[in-house]
Amino acid sequence: MKQSFHYDFQIAEAFVEQHQAVLACVLKFDQEGELFGDGERNEIRLFDTLDMKVNVKRFKNPNALNTLVYRYLRPSKAERSFRYAEKLLAMGLGTPRPIAYAENKQWHGLKDSYYLSEHLDCDLTYRELVHDPNYPEHEQILRAFTRFTFKLHENGVLFKDHSPGNTLIKKTSEGYDFYLVDLNRMEFRTLTKEERIYNFARLTPVKDMVRVMSEEYAALAGYDQQQTFTTMWGHVSRFQEKYHRKQRLKKKLLFWRKR
Repeated sequence: MKQSFHYDFQIAEAFVEQHQAVLACVLKFDQEGELFGDGERNEIRLFDTLDMKVNVKRFKNPNALNTLVYRYLRPSKAERSFRYAEKLLAMGLGTPRPIAYAENKQWHGLKDSYYLSEHLDCDLTYRELVHDPNYPEHEQILRAFTRFTFKLHENGVLFKDHSPGNTLIKKTSEGYDFYLVDLNRMEFRTLTKEERIYNFARLTPVKDMVRVMSEEYAALAGYDQQQTFTTMWGHVSRFQEKYHRKQRLKKKLLFWRKR
């Protein structure tokens, strides 16, 4: 078991009285908890504690330079995730409830860090809409998602990781609720029209989906619909071209890896 004195903890006020249970999720991370996802980049484990299912995300150890940057110059991904979640909730925007973050700080830099939040069982993510055009209420969900994104922008939230897997979607009796995850890359400020439209670039390569989103967003923002679609589709196309070019290059450089 890791030694607790290595860790700096920040616990949300609602969970301070249960701090021992919160700390145990980090200190027993390698021995307990249910693995969630593939753990390719960051490892996530689920713990049944605090009368809920707790999602504990251990961030991949930063490279040599970032160990110093996150130790002395910039908040870690774990701290940013926690702070940004608190900001979103204060604005009335959906994200899993933040519980705590922990950092293993040593004089020579930041080692591992953790973000703890309430685990939400969602009905789908945006990714299902991309892969299944016949998903029930496909267009209705897509338009609701666009309204959610508009609300983010109106509140001055630029979610830089606005990508298919980073919005959890839950069906309710009144429609759909949306919850952002992977929060560490955000900016809070007034957004330009170009930044708003570009924020859709990573979501889907499907032209019909882009048409629906651009139509809904233009109506909400008072933009010209055709111009909004042309601009949004241009951003999507350039992102897709850049992404696939990068994948082809990676394949050439890593040809020696076994498939």
